[in-house]
Amino acid sequence: MTIGENTFTVKGLFDIFEIPYAIVNSIEFADYTVIVRTDDGDYSFSRMGSWAQPFYDGLCQAYNSAVLRSFFVDGTTRFTASGDYKFVEDSAMNGKAPIRLYDDCVVALPSNSNARRIPLCFVNGLDKGDLTLTLKLNMGEEYTFSRLGYETDRFAEMVEKQIRALHEKAVSMVREIDPLIGVNQASQVGRLVPEGAAAQMGQLASIAPTFVAAIEEKLSKTRAAETYKAFKELCDPAKIWLGFKKNDIRSEGKDPPGNVIPANIVPGNVEAGKIIEGAPPAPGAAEEQRDPYLFWMIVPSPDGQYAAVEFAVRPGEAAATFVYKTNGDFARSAAYLNRALEAIDFKREVIRLSDNELRLPENVDYYMAAKHTASLQYIRKNFVGRVIHTETWKNKLTEMWSGGSGGE
Repeated sequence: MTIGENTFTVKGLFDIFEIPYAIVNSIEFADYTVIVRTDDGDYSFSRMGSWAQPFYDGLCQAYNSAVLRSFFVDGTTRFTASGDYKFVEDSAMNGKAPIRLYDDCVVALPSNSNARRIPLCFVNGLDKGDLTLTLKLNMGEEYTFSRLGYETDRFAEMVEKQIRALHEKAVSMVREIDPLIGVNQASQVGRLVPEGAAAQMGQLASIAPTFVAAIEEKLSKTRAAETYKAFKELCDPAKIWLGFKKNDIRSEGKDPPGNVIPANIVPGNVEAGKIIEGAPPAPGAAEEQRDPYLFWMIVPSPDGQYAAVEFAVRPGEAAATFVYKTNGDFARSAAYLNRALEAIDFKREVIRLSDNELRLPENVDYYMAAKHTASLQYIRKNFVGRVIHTETWKNKLTEMWSGGSGGE
């Protein structure tokens, strides 16, 4: 039996088979027997003698490493411990797990489907109890950690430190975008849109109109300039959600094909609604200074039954508009969309992959991400299609928003 990076291989006398970690739902150990429960069935391994515990530990470690990759965790490990957890999402779950704190998230790594990445940008409450710490998120979830021993207070202090650091970073970015904004206003805006999160333009405008004006000025210099203008005509502009983050994102240069249309495809390089690849870039595009920020929008259809996601990219690039059903609750769907995009490090392609495509070896990280992220499951279930930016973009979008099949 060989424990690999992405799979666990078993070689019998006449058979060889692999168990990808992506399909594993739990790894259990009792009475010198290791039980691996997967999407395809359960596997039991016994009669290993003194090798049973090391085998179980090694398998859990490899599985947890694969889970971490699927969470797109990056940055310094600020804190590590082991303790109990109790999570309340749509349902409750509990157990014991390794716990890690990173720059922008807390990660719990039980060797089962309860593994979670908890993004600090969505934390809006923190309760310190008797040897417990509870993180409350803006959609009502609660994540409680306990039995950390003497590490409990230090864990709470480190989490608070990282939340403060994220807020200070958000305030700095807000003031960089809008040098005219006051400190108090920047703090309020930064609380609404910490890096990775989005908020309604109406909320932002009520706090700092100059900030919204600065954002719109930046959008006017991107490929989304005309798109944003069209969105403002199609819906109430105050209801558009907008988010931004530094362009040196973790996914830089690693997005899968089909997410952003290649840079050598420029406006006008379309024929009968089809993209023509291999066309030369726009004159001067190579010399163009890229904006240090990535902006994205979540836009409601006029009746609120659909949402569109649009990323602002540079002239000389093109991106598709992704469309989702909201089931009549745009605000909740927008929050789910924001959560899912942040969880997969803005690699939008995973959203439109079929279940079969998601299980291909090259997509195992995305498959595991979907298994452990409720928001990603939600938006994948409600994905309608995407609309490529051709001359008929607006007509196709409105057709899709009306329940038609205008996209692809």
